[in-house]
Amino acid sequence: MHSSMIPALSRLAATSLVAASLSLFTHAQIVNPADKQQAVDPAQETDSTFVTGQRLQVSEYREEDRVGPYRQPEWTKFRRFPSTRVYVQPPGHIGVEWWMRPTLPCHGPVQLQNQYEIEFGLPGRFQLDLYLVRNQAGNDGPADVDEQKLEARWALADWDAIPWNPTLYLELANEDSAPDSIEAKLLLGDEFSPSWHRGANLVFEHEMGGALENAHELTIGVSHTLDDQRLSLGAELKTALINPHADRSEFEEELLVGPSLQYRPTARMHIDVATLVGIGVDSPAAQGFLVIGYEFWAAPGRPGGVPHAASELVLERGTTAGMPVVPRSSFPPA
Repeated sequence: MHSSMIPALSRLAATSLVAASLSLFTHAQIVNPADKQQAVDPAQETDSTFVTGQRLQVSEYREEDRVGPYRQPEWTKFRRFPSTRVYVQPPGHIGVEWWMRPTLPCHGPVQLQNQYEIEFGLPGRFQLDLYLVRNQAGNDGPADVDEQKLEARWALADWDAIPWNPTLYLELANEDSAPDSIEAKLLLGDEFSPSWHRGANLVFEHEMGGALENAHELTIGVSHTLDDQRLSLGAELKTALINPHADRSEFEEELLVGPSLQYRPTARMHIDVATLVGIGVDSPAAQGFLVIGYEFWAAPGRPGGVPHAASELVLERGTTAGMPVVPRSSFPPA
């Protein structure tokens, strides 16, 4: 260190010491001994506590603990509904999924679709997904990978800042033997009671060639937790109105409804199953979903889980079983 800097640093240290002493002196108080007899009501304390690396709890269910910089529930890191999407992944999250979706039409062979997906949680409440899709008609049809998809999502705000947590979704699909298509969605989802979760998607899909079909869809999912971070049971609904360019006033009407289930065998893995039954002459007889996913970011609150580094928040003081409680109303808007 240069010798001329030593006196300057000494003066700086002395000045800091004097300032700290003055600060302590000015904040000192004369305590009346009678005041010591007055008990402090914890309910009246409004001080905030900065908590690092602990559970950010809003209910007795760990899957509803807030994680990541968007303060979203832990359950949103996993696809809860096969037919309905909710919110975005936290930044730094990387997940992979394998899908199998058999569709049983009222007439003709079974249509089998296998889908391979990788998803990336990005900063700024963005998410990017890439898909490879293999379509097969019947047991003897070709089973090559013949479709690619690119999906992007953007959440309008942090979780709970806006009712239903709206998220914008755009998907581009390129299929070798069919026209390309573009799909836009409004994703909605929230928790309407501890252990009860719901989601809804408003969908518009446009075929950019061929018959130029438009599809107007609504999907709804509801689930109830049976075993925290392990097992949930629910129901899903899909409805669609489809019309070609040749006659926009003529619609095919599809409606499917049925039960769904999610099982999480480990902190990083989820298995989703749904079996939907068609209602009406235009609907397929049935459609099934099997989704197996794995994430490369440890889930907080489970054995071996690591809390997200960005989940440090100023929390209202309170404890439950030694853990900080975060009231839903304590989260400020983004």
